[in-house]
Amino acid sequence: MIAFIRRHLGLKIFLSYLLVILAAGIVLAVTLRFSLPTSFNRHMMGMRHTMMGGTPRITDPDLFVNFQAGASEALGVAGLTALGIALLVSVFVTRMVVAPVRGMMQASQRIAEGRYDERVDVNGKLASGEVDELAQLALSFNRMADTLEQTEAMRRQLIGDVAHELRTPLTTIEGYMEGLIDGVLPANAATYQEVHREADRLKRLVNDLQELSRVEAKAYELHPQPVSVAALVETLVKRLAMQFADKGVALEIDLPDGLPQVNVDEDRIGQVLLNLTGNALQYTPEGGQVILSARVIEQEVQISVADTGSGIPVEHLPHVFTRFYRVDKSRSRAWGGSGIGLTIAKHLVEAHGGSIQVKSEGMGQGSTFTFTLPTK
Repeated sequence: MIAFIRRHLGLKIFLSYLLVILAAGIVLAVTLRFSLPTSFNRHMMGMRHTMMGGTPRITDPDLFVNFQAGASEALGVAGLTALGIALLVSVFVTRMVVAPVRGMMQASQRIAEGRYDERVDVNGKLASGEVDELAQLALSFNRMADTLEQTEAMRRQLIGDVAHELRTPLTTIEGYMEGLIDGVLPANAATYQEVHREADRLKRLVNDLQELSRVEAKAYELHPQPVSVAALVETLVKRLAMQFADKGVALEIDLPDGLPQVNVDEDRIGQVLLNLTGNALQYTPEGGQVILSARVIEQEVQISVADTGSGIPVEHLPHVFTRFYRVDKSRSRAWGGSGIGLTIAKHLVEAHGGSIQVKSEGMGQGSTFTFTLPTK
């Protein structure tokens, strides 16, 4: 019986009303039992004193008994009336409270079964335009369902993207191996070098996916400390100077004097700079230029990586930080990278309390990636 009551909110609401009525009835009955005789005698004495002018005395003992019986009868009628009203009110409240809660419970069960398009009705708007607590709960539930639906869509897209990305190098390796087995391709250093190059691409992709998984889940620790922007740029130049020279792209550094230190994890922000600058180098043709600059804006340092490369169409700008998104679908992964570096950079910058954005005037107009870092 107790378990049945616990499972039904409407019944618990009715019992709560019933307990209030019982408590009030007990208090009223006890009060009548102990105070009624005294109050009755006092009022009767006053009435007789006024009417007869003599010493007040109750001569009819049945008068009080009958009055007490009448009071008890009235109390009983009031109790039954209150019980009926409690039943009606509990039914009304159950419709108002339990029905939306039951709807959310049923919707949550369907979501648990994989139906992420489930939503609940939002009722309870007040005259002021605000919503009551149940409506706020329904709104929160729908927001949660939206997030779950988006997460599920992203998961499915990620699985498809990963499968697509892995298929390309694996197919290439398979083709080379079949060629070697059939004797179509020569078993020389050049062929082995091509197989090794595809295996290296596959390894980089797996490493990028592993890094993306960590940054999206925030499964890493930041160790922020004061670091000069010049030191970050110097480390970057040492790592990429030879690649810029080999491709014939100029790397220009524009750092004003007196730049404050930034409070960051040096390795993680170094990774951001490497991703952005490496991306700029990738899409800048021979004879082009990449400019790395910085300036102070209020309590932040703004670092920009601008290039004179292929640029980005305006309609693609909102999506460039999406994993695996590519502006030019025809480019190979060997040319365009894994498509994850910008996503990782965005997560790392935001983890430091900064923001990142991109600007471009269109194809052939170059692009500029800008991110901010706190100085304190």
